[in-house]
Amino acid sequence: MSHGITCGIPTSRSAPAIEAREIDQVDRLIALLPAVPLLSAIIVFLLSAGPRHRVARASIVFSALTLMLAAAALVLYLHDPQPMLVSFGTRWGSIYLDPLSCIMALAVSGISLVVHVYSARYMAEESGYARFYLLLDLMASAILLMVTAGDLITLLVAWHLIGVLLYFLLDHDTARSAAQRYAFWTFFTYRLGDLPLILAAVLLHHAYNTLSLPLLFVRIASAPDMHSVFGLPLLTTVGLLIALAAFARSAQFPFHTWLPYTMEGPTPVSALMHAGIVNAGGFLINRFAPVFVYAGGVLHLVFAVGLVTAMLGSVLMLTQNDIKKALGYSTMGQMGFMFVECGVGAFSLAIYHLIAHGLFKGTLFLGANGAIGNARKHDGVPHDDVYTFVVERRPIASRLPWVVAAIITVVVPVAVLGMSHWLVGGNLVGQQGAVILLFFGWVTGAQLLFATYRLRAESPWRVMSLIILSLVVVVVGYTVIEHTFSLFLYPDRSLSRHIYAAASIPLTIFEILVAILTVAIVLGWLAAYYTSASGRMDDKRPSALRLAFYSLISREFYVADLYAWLAQAILGLSQRLNGWLRWA
Repeated sequence: MSHGITCGIPTSRSAPAIEAREIDQVDRLIALLPAVPLLSAIIVFLLSAGPRHRVARASIVFSALTLMLAAAALVLYLHDPQPMLVSFGTRWGSIYLDPLSCIMALAVSGISLVVHVYSARYMAEESGYARFYLLLDLMASAILLMVTAGDLITLLVAWHLIGVLLYFLLDHDTARSAAQRYAFWTFFTYRLGDLPLILAAVLLHHAYNTLSLPLLFVRIASAPDMHSVFGLPLLTTVGLLIALAAFARSAQFPFHTWLPYTMEGPTPVSALMHAGIVNAGGFLINRFAPVFVYAGGVLHLVFAVGLVTAMLGSVLMLTQNDIKKALGYSTMGQMGFMFVECGVGAFSLAIYHLIAHGLFKGTLFLGANGAIGNARKHDGVPHDDVYTFVVERRPIASRLPWVVAAIITVVVPVAVLGMSHWLVGGNLVGQQGAVILLFFGWVTGAQLLFATYRLRAESPWRVMSLIILSLVVVVVGYTVIEHTFSLFLYPDRSLSRHIYAAASIPLTIFEILVAILTVAIVLGWLAAYYTSASGRMDDKRPSALRLAFYSLISREFYVADLYAWLAQAILGLSQRLNGWLRWA
């Protein structure tokens, strides 16, 4: 018999009580949220022999209904902010509605609806039209099941199904060998990522004797140090396994090679994948946030891996001549930044980053064809000062004095960021995660001002003032929204404080690192401005160092080559073993 319980994720070391209650019709309606896309897939299958427009229309209607249900779930939670667990079985098969699942379901269903509408015309001339929509609906159902899963088995089933369905979506055009190869590459990487998550679930169930996620978190909070694995703390081991699963799913180094090569699939699939599927690692870490309270060392690893991934993805993006592959590496870099945020304890900021990235990256992929068309109409010839003055009859642009611009670049971003954080967060001292994130914001804002300086303008002071005003509006708005979002996602601030504390390092070491990085950043920007003002940055003659570095990044740091060599070595070894066994 179906039953429901209302409970909250424990946000402190004391375990809250779990209240039982009967579910009503509204609860049943919301609990069926993952079933609506599944019903749509069944109807698409029944309509597959008919006209194509009926298939698309039916799937889009059900996608809109799914979005309305997700919005209703969020409204109901805001009206009565109590997490709800609805079970349909005695041990597994449950839906858990809390702030994280509500906001993720709304984002996933919204992006899915946009992709469904876009695919109606984009895929009109492709074969397997009904099959494509059927897979889209199944994928939406699996993602919604994952973000609303209330127990370990339901989460594992959804996590596995997403990888299987993604394989079929990427390999939609079965005539293309490249699509088949890279779809299998993705499938293999995802299966590697499934193993740590399965092992983590087994360890948690064996230690705490429950599959229910809310009850599991209650028992973890009440007895975090009771269990161990081979002499290691259980929660540290489980946190490491969860992080490894998240690394593979979200294309973190060195599991990143599958992501840039999945562009052989249809553009709507790329949009859905980069807007929702690849972000699953950030969701997984947030879902198991109570575990990471006791796994601070794992958070340090998450930070390091995310930082390396962000740097590699951002650098490799700049050398691509294919717009979709460049967007793929851009996603890799953004996923790295998302893991950096998790690594410093800013779990709610990682979810905000996940949703924001999903919206704009999905838009970029869906608009990639238009960008390619516009690029073909442009001559691609840059206009120098002579062309601007003689042909366009505009005055030659100028720059601010480099010393003044350098001071503005160094001082203004840190002042804006520090003031905005102080307005909503109060005291900044001792909040290591906030300081690290402010460093990233400082570098990003300084890069924006430096790019403005190098562009040249007729009125440089006016342009710089507008850029600074825009920076203030964006940063203050972003900080206020993130702070409000954090209060919504983790209303009990004790869990957030415990995560920040787990992610911290000794204060003396942290202060030394901050001082070194501050001096390095300031000197680096001063050197960049001086080099630009002296004209050395505009020197077109490639040096040996530049050529070597470009060769390194053009080959993508030889990671893919290393994997290909390992694959060939394993195949050669297997052939030798096969021959030896037959001889024996």
